[in-house]
Amino acid sequence: MATLKLEKLLQALQQTTDTTIYNYTVPDVWNCFDYNPDKLIEAPHNELMVDPYDFYASVIADYILPNKEDDKDYTNAISFGLKRPKRNYSGGDWIKESVVYSTMIRTSAAWDHDRSGKLDLYNIYHMPETGTFVKMLALLPLLQKMGVNVVYMLPISKFSLKDKKGDLGSPYGVSNFDKLDPNLKDPLVGDALTLEEEFQAFVEACHILDMRVMIDIIPRTNSVDSELIREHPEWFYWIKASEYDQYKVPHVPELGETAIPDVENLEIAYQSPDVLRHINMFQYNPKAQDESLWNKVKKSKNLAKAIEQHFDLRVAPAFSDYINDPQPPWTDVTFFRLFLDIPTETRPFVDTTDRPPYILFDTIKANMYFGDQPNMELWQKLADIVPSYQRRFGIDGARIDMGHALPKPLLDMIINKARDIDPDFCFIAEELQPKLAQKAKDNGYNMIIGNGFVMEPRVWEGKLQEFMYDSIELPLPTFACGETHDTPRLAARDGGESLAKLLTVLNMFMPNGVPFINSGQEVYETQPMNTGLDARPNELYMLDPSDPYYKKLALFDLYQFHYTNPRRWELPNILEALKPIRKKFKKQLLDKHSFMPLYAHYDNQNFIGFSYFKTTKSNKENMLFVLGNADTWHEHYIRIDIRLLRHTTNNHEMTGKLLFSTHEAPRPFTQFIDNNTLDIHLGPGEVKIVEL
Repeated sequence: MATLKLEKLLQALQQTTDTTIYNYTVPDVWNCFDYNPDKLIEAPHNELMVDPYDFYASVIADYILPNKEDDKDYTNAISFGLKRPKRNYSGGDWIKESVVYSTMIRTSAAWDHDRSGKLDLYNIYHMPETGTFVKMLALLPLLQKMGVNVVYMLPISKFSLKDKKGDLGSPYGVSNFDKLDPNLKDPLVGDALTLEEEFQAFVEACHILDMRVMIDIIPRTNSVDSELIREHPEWFYWIKASEYDQYKVPHVPELGETAIPDVENLEIAYQSPDVLRHINMFQYNPKAQDESLWNKVKKSKNLAKAIEQHFDLRVAPAFSDYINDPQPPWTDVTFFRLFLDIPTETRPFVDTTDRPPYILFDTIKANMYFGDQPNMELWQKLADIVPSYQRRFGIDGARIDMGHALPKPLLDMIINKARDIDPDFCFIAEELQPKLAQKAKDNGYNMIIGNGFVMEPRVWEGKLQEFMYDSIELPLPTFACGETHDTPRLAARDGGESLAKLLTVLNMFMPNGVPFINSGQEVYETQPMNTGLDARPNELYMLDPSDPYYKKLALFDLYQFHYTNPRRWELPNILEALKPIRKKFKKQLLDKHSFMPLYAHYDNQNFIGFSYFKTTKSNKENMLFVLGNADTWHEHYIRIDIRLLRHTTNNHEMTGKLLFSTHEAPRPFTQFIDNNTLDIHLGPGEVKIVEL
């Protein structure tokens, strides 16, 4: 079998002739692979001083490659060569038994290695302090300790810096689908490997450790200076550059805030003077205006600047498809022109005579409003994004950003082309509304993101119980999570680190849920990565003003997570302790018919409980209780009726095992009032897991 790119990377790191003694530190949580203690120096503030070449070589040689099996091909998706279950299984359903870790490589693997007090793009040794694929290898042992078996990456494609947000710009402002973000290349290996080979090495490493790899793709939008403009200016929407400062989201006074763009509301919108002002700003693309001049201009190195100079044109920024959404335009991205004509249903509302293509609530809501002329060449390009990553890197799945806003035929093309290559390829729907889970399933998705990030932290409103108990009825699993890269951090919510710990544990056992860990969550990060969803007015200010990352957002700025938090090992150790419990009851956790909710005798909004049961020959050790106190401030004494569970399992044992608690060590469990009633004490925010 051919040499893996991971082995090539190891060879490049080991063959360096650099004799520099480096002042190079990493957080000690990056060392979950027992790096040779003779080769490190314990530095202050929970850091380790290491030789970077040897440190990253060691994680490959001593931790990852010993798991390699000679008869396996790690360059392809893990499902290649595996038999799929014959019943009740759709391609990609392996996600149901996964624990997902969401990472933004440039931040997750970022660190102030030279301890200068700030994160540098290149430090005194000309090494990047932002994350790279090579540095991310050092975090894989930590992820494996936590039970993670899916690494889900926020966009890794090349993105644009034009009209960028923050220090670095957003990775969602993709300018070239086919190229990787050049900032993820690590100069440690110089030219020995290409950027693409370093990513392939990372995927191989994940596969060797039985971790699948998923990417984020963005087929609905692209950078305002997308590299596709050079050959296809007609795929984009244009306005005059001289009028750019006047560009804003049109307001419709007759409608309320964030109104749904249904036909009735759109008829009203098209009669609004501000909407007319807006659509009149749009112009024909430069090629349509003067093809001869365009053929000269498109050869310019700085194409955007040349288009402004010769045509007075700029690509129009994108904005929300809800009418009167208070969000400003998304200045760094634009929408693709998916249809070459105006939507059929709203065509009567506008004068289409000599009307340039324009961005409005209907033309961007392409899942609801279709033209007669699909931009088929563009569709083919978008449908090949995922297959391109499959062919080159052997990825296992993808989340489709704004997939809900794509025309169904285009969405079908994207999903079907990927599954033509790998029938077990997984797709995650960016669907936040659980009521639309069936539609997502019909569209070919394996799971939805859901709204756990809104529901779970709202303990006092009863939303946690509502979300976790009701999830069992969904036709698709949802992410079991209380935060994402777009939301506030759990550790910054009411309840702080206690709430974060409580929910992280409960999410590992939530029925019909896929546990999801947002990068930084494991060390109780409080600063959000973005303020896109459910943000509060003070969301930017979670850190002390003296913190170098105060007011910074990882999605746009130079940022490192607080990996040296004094409690940095707490959640990883807890998650490690939960792994054997999840493994023992794996089948039951995946079976809706093996689940039963638990309720307190009295209406206690603070208690939440799950039970799972086995059908076994023995009437012992076939019940699992997960018992949580969602009140992170006060202890509670709770009585729980288990009569139905006793009858279902024929288990009448009065002594069990406390397998895990967030507050105490394992011990025998005998807290019963009688055969049918548990009598338990739960400390503030405590979770107890009991086997009977």
